[in-house]
Amino acid sequence: MKKRKKWILLGSVLILLLLFGLIQFYAYIMKDQWNERDIAKDVAKTSAGLTEVTKAQKSVWDENAVYWVLTGKNEAGTELMVWVRFTVDGKFVEGTDAVYAEELSKGTSEAKMRSLIKADLPDISIERLLPGVYNGEYAWQLFYKQSGRYYYQFYRFSDGARMGEGYSLPSR
Repeated sequence: MKKRKKWILLGSVLILLLLFGLIQFYAYIMKDQWNERDIAKDVAKTSAGLTEVTKAQKSVWDENAVYWVLTGKNEAGTELMVWVRFTVDGKFVEGTDAVYAEELSKGTSEAKMRSLIKADLPDISIERLLPGVYNGEYAWQLFYKQSGRYYYQFYRFSDGARMGEGYSLPSR
């Protein structure tokens, strides 16, 4: 009986050590991403006046369109979306076009965009919808599945209009 308790204790300690190691590995892997997000939040708070951040999403379309897009409220309680531009290696881009803020009421909210997409493409499965930048315009990036294939389509943030023809990903 003593041997059994010893093995149970040893097994429990090994499992706890393994879990601790996995948590530390995850934190190490995510550290840069979390630091980028924190920088984006600080920039959005100072440059755009956000006082509350409710959502932070990273959008990458190409090397010139790496953005953290934050949704939140300013001091007056107005909902804003703020695009904060970064380089491919995770550095904040300084300059006049580095931060763009727009009141959500002057653009297209996520809920409104989802209803516009359902009307435009009724037979699709939305895999991901996130704000980003496409060809220099602030947009919603839709990744969806239709008839077993995957596609990207962009919609203008300001009015929800479709931008271009979209992109079909090759099937396997």
